[in-house]
Amino acid sequence: MSRLTIFGLEGIPEVTPGVDLAGLIADAARRGEGTALADGDVVVVTQKVVSKAEDRLVPVDPDDPLSHKPLVERESVRVLRRRGDLVISETAHGFVCANAGIDLSNVERGYAALLPVDADRSARRLRDGLRHRAGVEVGVIVSDTFGRTWRRGVTDVAIGCAGVAGVVDLRGTPDALGREMQVTEVAVVDEIAAAAELVMGKSSGIPAAVVRGVDPAWLRDGSVRDEIVRRPQEDLFR
Repeated sequence: MSRLTIFGLEGIPEVTPGVDLAGLIADAARRGEGTALADGDVVVVTQKVVSKAEDRLVPVDPDDPLSHKPLVERESVRVLRRRGDLVISETAHGFVCANAGIDLSNVERGYAALLPVDADRSARRLRDGLRHRAGVEVGVIVSDTFGRTWRRGVTDVAIGCAGVAGVVDLRGTPDALGREMQVTEVAVVDEIAAAAELVMGKSSGIPAAVVRGVDPAWLRDGSVRDEIVRRPQEDLFR
């Protein structure tokens, strides 16, 4: 792999609960010039539209900026840190993130968006739907914006995937100088999610992107829960 092409899918309408999200994505890809889906593509879809389609929206008081805080407690299995209104917690998915991943941005006023119940399953459903709608074999990543411990700023990471490897294990292979790598495992779904965010942005209204040209060896069964989430017994900090 020496070249990647990444493009956003424009023209996807506002997503509402129960909508055929795979159909909206396939239609938007067909309408664009040179953007029709092809075998081997990886489709990256934001968590927000997946949560909307799956009706993971909960009403909150639009006049109370803290009205979603009880939801944070409910969606957390463990609170790691509190600072003022900020809560860093672990979700039932195993994610460690701010406010249990609950978000008020890019949703209708008076509602908060929860994470999908099982984002790997959401990705599998989208992959099956795109196969049916567009007749293609693609990988699917559900992405979300996370902060990083001890680093400022946010980036997009994968919270669910299907048809694309979560981690590519390079242990036992030679590096550029011929030395055997001992510990290198690359979270390729996170890298793809972050790359796709560059064309989707945070406020552009583009909730899906296509990454074309990934290594075909990466296109296999994958799972964020099984491959990316670190088990507690391997964690040095919790």
